[in-house]
Amino acid sequence: MKVTPFELNDENSLFSWHVNILQLRKKHIIFVNDFSRLCIIIDGIRSGQLVKLQQKFVTEFKGYLKLQGVENSHIDQYLLEAGEIVIGKTTDRSVLGTMKEMSLYCEGVEFDHAIDLSVWLNRLIYRPIDYEKPIQVFMKTLKERYAK
Repeated sequence: MKVTPFELNDENSLFSWHVNILQLRKKHIIFVNDFSRLCIIIDGIRSGQLVKLQQKFVTEFKGYLKLQGVENSHIDQYLLEAGEIVIGKTTDRSVLGTMKEMSLYCEGVEFDHAIDLSVWLNRLIYRPIDYEKPIQVFMKTLKERYAK
């Protein structure tokens, strides 16, 4: 993304996301949450547009979670608690492996919109989250964390 990443301190994996470029018919950017393996696919961003990428991620993230029925208050609380977006290096081979697995699933698959691809990938099961679906893991965690 044409930025110099730095080493991050121990962070809460619920607020940590891995990002990479996903080459389909055109370039997409895939965000994968370390804790739940929830993914958000974004298109229309070039590698030099870091600020635009951050803004579009937040917009797409909110829209996707609303589409999945997550309460607005839970989304807002999550983003508030997550704080500022920073980019750092990773050595988490498990998340990188899941990201690679997702990219393999995408080969030959066509969707009209990136959000449809996110919905599809988040309904598949993955070993690192005990063969659960990422959307279910993420939603359950938000409900438990932000229930009134």
